[in-house]
Order: sequence, then C-alpha cells, then structure tokens
Amino acid sequence: MIDLNFLGRSKTKAKLKKTYTEAKVSYLNRIRWAVSMFYFGMGLCFATWASRIPDIKTALHLSEGDLGSILFALPLGQLVIMPFSGKLVTRFGSHRILIFALLFYVFSMTNLGLASQAWQLSLGLFVFGIFGNLSNIAVNTQGVYTEVLFKKTIMSSFHGMWSFAGFMGALVGLGMLAFELTPYIHFLIVAVIVFLMVAFNYKFLIKAKETIQTEKKKMFSKPDSALIWLGIIGFCCMASEGVMFDWSGVYFKDVIKAPGPLVILGYTSFMIMMAGGRFLGDGLIRKFGRKTVLQISGIMISAGLFTAVFFPFVIPATIAFMFVGLGVSTIVPTVYSVAGKTPNVSPSVALTTVSSVSFLGFLMGPPIIGYIAELSSLRFSFAFIGVFGILIALMVSRIKAIE
Repeated sequence: MIDLNFLGRSKTKAKLKKTYTEAKVSYLNRIRWAVSMFYFGMGLCFATWASRIPDIKTALHLSEGDLGSILFALPLGQLVIMPFSGKLVTRFGSHRILIFALLFYVFSMTNLGLASQAWQLSLGLFVFGIFGNLSNIAVNTQGVYTEVLFKKTIMSSFHGMWSFAGFMGALVGLGMLAFELTPYIHFLIVAVIVFLMVAFNYKFLIKAKETIQTEKKKMFSKPDSALIWLGIIGFCCMASEGVMFDWSGVYFKDVIKAPGPLVILGYTSFMIMMAGGRFLGDGLIRKFGRKTVLQISGIMISAGLFTAVFFPFVIPATIAFMFVGLGVSTIVPTVYSVAGKTPNVSPSVALTTVSSVSFLGFLMGPPIIGYIAELSSLRFSFAFIGVFGILIALMVSRIKAIE
C-alpha cells in the first residue's frame, strides 16, 4: 500500500505555547471564532462557485458530458497536492499555510468567472482544487489545536460553520442572480468579504511549534493502521455524502416523481439536518462518547437510504434524507479530531493520510451510483451505498482511539 506520508513524519506532537494554554477563556473564545471564520470562508468560496455552475455552463456552451469532464479537474487538483499538503503544513506552520492557501483559494475562485473557453475553466478548477486541499488540511490542523486548548470536542461545530456557509453562499448566489450580476462580479464581491474576514482574524490563529525529525521512509510502506481505518470510515461517510450532493435531486425527480419545486426537497432536508447535526454533535459526543455517536450515525445513514429505497414517496423519502443528513454530520469531524491526536504523528500529516483515503469516497461515490444505476436501477444503487452505514458502525469498534 502506498504510504501517503512518505514525504516526512513528525516524531513529536505540536507544542502549544503557554500564551495559549494559560490564556483566559475570552481569548480562547476569540481563537475559536477566528478558526470558525476560516472554515466559514472556505465553505462560502465553494458554495459561491457551485451556485454559478449553471450560468458558466450556459456561457461556455457546454454539454452535460463536457461539464462532467471539466468538473473532474477540481478533485484532480486536490489529489495531486494531497501527498504534499501535510508536509507543507508541518514544515511552515498551519497558520501560515492557511492564510496563504485561503487567499489564493479566493483568487483562483475569481479567475473561474473569467473563463471564456473550456480549457481555461479546467485549468482554473485544477488550481482551485490545489489551494482548496491546502486550506482544508491547514484549517483542520488549526481545528485540532483549538480543540486541545478547550479540552473538549468542538470539531463538529467548525464543520458546521462550513455547512452554514454553504447555505449563505446559495442565498447570496440567488441575490446575485436577481440583480443579474455576472459570475465574475459575484466572485469579486465574495472575495472582498473573505479577504476582510482573513484580515480581522488571522492574528488569532494558533502558532504551534512542531519539532520535526524527518525519517527516511520508503515511498511504498505501510502507514499507521489506525489512520487507515479512520480513513476507511471517512471514505464510507464521504461516499454517502457525495451521493446525496450529486444524486438526491435526480432521485426525487426520477424515482420519487416529486412535482416541480419539490424536486429540491430531498437535498434541502439533507443539508439542513447535516448542518444542524454538526452544531449539536459536539454536545452529543461529550454526553454519549465518540464510539456510540459514530455507531448510531452509521446506522442512521443505512436506515435513511434503505427507507428511501423501500418507500419511494415524497414524505417518507424526505424524512429518510433527513436521517442521512444527521448520520453523516458528525462522522468526518470526529474522524479528523481523532486523527489529529494520533501519537507520534504530526496533526497535519495524520489529517493528510485520513483525508486522502476519505476523499476517494467523495470522488468515487457519485460515479459508482451512475454505473450501478445504468446496470440496474437508481434505487438499487442507493441501497448499495446504504450498506456503507452498516460498515461504519462495525468498523468503529476496531479503533481503540475512538472512545
């Protein structure tokens, strides 16, 4: 198996200065707010781009097939930079990489609005993916550090801010369409907002010191087994999440036969419950424990998808998709939180390993649904993904770090 950490491995955990460990609660809350704003900024950028995909598709005269091929450039950029992200964050510090990567993430987003040809859009999405992954590893490393300072689980709330930004991005997108603003102007306005957020919050990012002792490791070696198991759990969750993002509307239209505007009901109910679940998740984890919450979450994913398969009607399917949203809400934040505290591995490198495996689920899930649906039916393909929730519940018991 390829060890995605072959570029380096930190032998010690990041050391937080007394400035942070002995800080007043008010200052710690300011740090938490700053990190939350970086999560929000990332989510806002992604949602802003996604809200104008139909307009850009029309402007470039792209077919569905052309658009599908072009959109693959974004995850390709993320995959290309993944083996290097953890090392860069460990070497230069998550606070520096986060500021640098988010600013270029915003800049690359604005360039998407300038694309006049398909190859330009593809190149822009490739770059967008690179800086998106760097931002992702850096911001989750900051999330792990902040969680250590608070000495309690707060990672789900950070991811909740990303989800909330998705709603805000969609609403802003509707407003921009109402004013008939071009994607480029829309992206520029959002860029200014994110730049201001960075300017007001970058000073409060955690500057953690890591002692790096690089081991010479073979490119092909066995990575930490606990991280791989965490990655597989993340894979199953993100495959389910990706399917809901890309196929819930199609399912409501073609299988549920939802009339008119109700086609978006499934996706909307899923998103609302996923965001709500992330804001409530930290409290549930503190009360019932990580393992219990993850096992119940996996069962909820399976129960929701199987319900939508066996009861293909508007009301049952809407409730079912709400269950799926609640199910996926806490899994990835919890997996990242546990990975970031892995002994003898720096948080950034651990997060790179786990996110690399997890992200393959987000990348492969939607195409797998399409292939299975073409061979059989969309209902059968949803049932296939439904098995992943059961696998999550079973695999959680194999990881000692999850308690």
